[in-house]
Amino acid sequence: MKIGISTCLLGENVRYDGGHKLDRYLRDLLGKFVTYMPVCPETESGLPVPREAMRLVGEPSSPRLVTIQTGVDHTRRLENWGRRKLDELDKEELCGFIFKSRSPSSGMERVKVYSDKGHPAPKGRGIFAGMFMDRFPLLPVEEDGRLHDPNLRENFIARIFVFSRWRQVLEKGLTTGRLVKFHTRHKLLLMSHNINAYRELGRMVAAAGEYDPEVLGAEYISKLMSALKLYSTVKKNVNVLQHIMGHFKKDLTRDEKQELLEIINSYSESLVPIIVPVTLLNHYVRKYDKHYLQEQVYLNPHPLELRLRNHV
Repeated sequence: MKIGISTCLLGENVRYDGGHKLDRYLRDLLGKFVTYMPVCPETESGLPVPREAMRLVGEPSSPRLVTIQTGVDHTRRLENWGRRKLDELDKEELCGFIFKSRSPSSGMERVKVYSDKGHPAPKGRGIFAGMFMDRFPLLPVEEDGRLHDPNLRENFIARIFVFSRWRQVLEKGLTTGRLVKFHTRHKLLLMSHNINAYRELGRMVAAAGEYDPEVLGAEYISKLMSALKLYSTVKKNVNVLQHIMGHFKKDLTRDEKQELLEIINSYSESLVPIIVPVTLLNHYVRKYDKHYLQEQVYLNPHPLELRLRNHV
């Protein structure tokens, strides 16, 4: 799985001051499960290291990238390079991108844009980040600062793994059967994010045989990735956990049911993280050989080594 990333987050000395912004979680832990495609818009467009600091100036919807002291406008330089770079990245089949927060070239959101009178407003996007998100609207994107939040981190990484599995389906060739299978595996994950989308996509897939798979697939993945942006909550997860428990109503002993209910209740009261009830459910899935649940992405959305569900 290939993920784009701002080069400085991997520890490379490419920033304007000659330094870096190494994120050890991204490099050393997540990096074990993805292949990074590092991108530094400023150095790759020909600017030196170190270099004069820059900032965004003008209207937040179409800002210019200007050096702070000398007022040199590098907007066209970066945009021309950016268009070529996006063509290159399009061939790499990325599954997401991690940007450097607050960067005038790579900030995803809330980048300061200065008026002609020098007043800042945190309403902009970095020049390259904006171009990337406009070119690849389906791809999951985040920035390093927001990824310090456990819920945002789990959401983003779950989405890149979903998109990676989708790319695997496309590589084999999208058919109605493969679309149905993909949706079936992701039903409970979708339920934990957006119940309305869960119902809508369920109806769409139920009628899949009436449509061209490629046309339907494009609409399906667009709606799915949009739905997964909505964060899961304790209430939504409890609903899914109870739904899964329903699959064991004829299997669990009285004591097992009581234990599981107590653990789900402890999670609902934020006394334990979600990994606790999920681990017990996975145990019962194996013990009672529930094939449908074995295939559910919700119970294993990403590698345990990432420890994403230990803190949500």
